Formats: sequence, C-alpha cells, structure tokens
Amino acid sequence: APRLSFFLCSNIPDEELLRVAGEGRLREPTVLRGQMSRMLADPRSTAFVSNFAGQWLHLRNLRGIIPNSDLFPDFDDNLRQAFQREAELFFESVLRENRSVLDLMTADYTFVNERLARHYGLHDVFGSGFRRVSLKDPARHGLLGKGAILLATSHPTTTSPVLRGKWVLENIIGTPPPAPPANLDTALKTDPPGSAPLTMRAQMERHRTNPVCASCHQTMDPIGFALENFDVVGKWRTEDQAGLLLDTSDVLTDGRTIGGVVSLRQALVRRPDVFVQTLTEKLLVYALGRGLTAEDMPVVRKIVREAGQQQYRFTVLLQGIVASAPFQMRLKAAGSSQ
Repeated sequence: APRLSFFLCSNIPDEELLRVAGEGRLREPTVLRGQMSRMLADPRSTAFVSNFAGQWLHLRNLRGIIPNSDLFPDFDDNLRQAFQREAELFFESVLRENRSVLDLMTADYTFVNERLARHYGLHDVFGSGFRRVSLKDPARHGLLGKGAILLATSHPTTTSPVLRGKWVLENIIGTPPPAPPANLDTALKTDPPGSAPLTMRAQMERHRTNPVCASCHQTMDPIGFALENFDVVGKWRTEDQAGLLLDTSDVLTDGRTIGGVVSLRQALVRRPDVFVQTLTEKLLVYALGRGLTAEDMPVVRKIVREAGQQQYRFTVLLQGIVASAPFQMRLKAAGSSQ
C-alpha cells in the first residue's frame, strides 16, 4: 500500500487504501486495478506528473539553465516557467486521457499561454492561462518540439548536438552512451582570431578526427544535428548564430537517412517497442526507487508485450508495473538468509 501510494501520489496511503490492504485484498487483480484508477483520479496524483516527468524529461534542470541574455534577450523566467508547464500538461494529457504513450512522441497538439504561443509563432492565444491548441507544424509535434526539452539540452550560448543526441539516446531509445574517458579533452577547439567561422557540424567533424571521440559521436551527433533547427531557447531557425546555413541531414547508425526533426521522429517510432520499453524502465525505476537489474528485464519485456496488445495505453503500462513481482515483493539482500 505505501509503495503504490508513493508511486502514484508521492504521499502516504489514505484510509481506503489502508483498509483494503488490511483486509488482504490489495493483491487481488481487480481490486488492485480499481485502487490504481481511484488514485490516478485523486488530485494528489498531480505529484506523479510533476515528479516523474521532472525526473524523466529533465524538467528539474530548467531552473539552473540561464541562456546568455545578449544572445537571447527575449528569454525570461516567465518563458522558462511556461516551458515547464507546457511539458507537464502535455504529459498529463496523455496519462489522463489514457492515450497510447507513443502520442508522447507524435501528438499534434500542445498547451500554451500567450507568452509561449508568441514564442512559438502561434496566433490567437491571449492571456496567462494555458489552453490546448492544435499544431499545424509537424516540427513541433511530441516531446522533440517542446521548448523545455530543447532548453534543457543546450548550453547558455549555443545549442549542443551532443547533449541533445545523448538525451534522446538515454530517454527515448534507452541506450545511453558511455562516459568519455576521464583524461580526454572533450572541449571543441577554438579558431585563431580572424578565422572564418565554422558551423557546429564542421566543429564536430573536426572533433571526431580523434578515433576515441568518433566511437560515441557517430551515434549521438546525427540525432543532435537533426534538432539543430531549434535554437537554445527552442525557436525555429534556418541559420546558426553566425548566419551560416544549417544542415540537419545525416545518417543514423542503422543506415537510415534523416533530414531534420520530422524524419528523426519517424525513425524513432518505427520500432515503437523500443520507446515503450525505455519509458517502462524509467517508470519502474521511479516506482521501485532503485536501479534495474538483469533479473528485472523479463518483467519489463512482459509489460511491454502486454501493453502492445492494447495500443500501448498509459494505464496498461502502469497496471503492468503495479502487478509485477518487483513492485509487489521485496528483494532479498545478497547473502541474506531471511
């Protein structure tokens, strides 16, 4: 009962949950599903949205990112807060409407107030309240078009194909790259004064001349370059800060050619089970409060398979997690006879 309550509400169990648990009925599948549905309908479950989404999507990092005010004078704290609120409302809509979790990648709507709508170039949105709007531009669909994600994966003065590629690998594909060697200089080399400016792509290609760097960057960089049409604060652009034309085309490690954020998204959802498994792993880590082990992975794959039979609906994933052995049982400590 406490584990279920802290998972879905970030709080101690209420009286009804304790009563059902005390009667020994909480392990009954229909009772467990009913209690889960009741708790998701409870206003306290908004904590699941803010806490899990904050952890998974790195929304908690937004406060510490301060774009250079000379380069991005239009950015302010109101926009930062709007980015976070948009991402939370978007995530919550997929949960509350029991949509397929694939909609997190592909949905053609979002939530904006006047400040954020103006930033995205959307019209006829007024006031500080957030409203749901349809998105005609496919570049803005799903998580990859959200300002919160784009800001969280940028440096204060420039975008970072490396950070953005790494974020996608970790949080969408579930294959985080290894950490760079401790003694490796990962900084991009600066050119002498008076040199012609190089595009980010040219700088990264020079960086990858080191074979040790190339092994990881060949995976990260094509993903990151596909998102280069978004600047540090998530505005659409066709030229970089030096006025050089952007080239967002590249080839993924599986040989698939992409030409920007739209084709990148299509490539990522071509194998829907990959994204769903990554999300399931993130949810299970959050629910258990620990990292996963090899013994957990058959459970993860079973949850994904069963959810696939019901269009990967969000509540089906959650039901699979709360019904799983790792969630319902304690693991015996290594070497313990208890």
